[in-house]
This record gives sequence, structure tokens and C-alpha cells, in this order.
Amino acid sequence: MAKKKKSVKKNAVKKKSVRRAWTPADVRELKSLAKKKVGVARISKMLKRTVGATAVKAHQLGVSLDTRG
Repeated sequence: MAKKKKSVKKNAVKKKSVRRAWTPADVRELKSLAKKKVGVARISKMLKRTVGATAVKAHQLGVSLDTRG
């Protein structure tokens, strides 16, 4: 019995993500939420950014995203 090959779309369209610069308001919001010990997932959702982008920016700013007491 011959195995079926999985068909892969050659012209699959990948959603292109658009890079958005961090505004001073975004940075202010990030710092404020981090100070309140809000989790990185919730912060990223509120800022409409990825978890990775939020974590990297916080690290660049020297802001801790640690949610422990």
C-alpha cells in the first residue's frame, strides 16, 4: 500500500506583522502595570503586543515583570 503524501500549499499566504514603535504612552503603561505586578501576558494583551516584545522592552528599560510578592 502506497503512503499518501501530505499536500502543502505552495502559495500559502503568511500574515505579515507590522512593527510598531514604542510610544512614550506605551512605555508609561508598561511601567505602571509592571509596578502593579500584573503578569506579562495580561500586559502584552493590553498593549496589543506579543509577550516576547513586551518582555524584551521591559528588560531594556530595566523593569521587572516578576509577579511574585
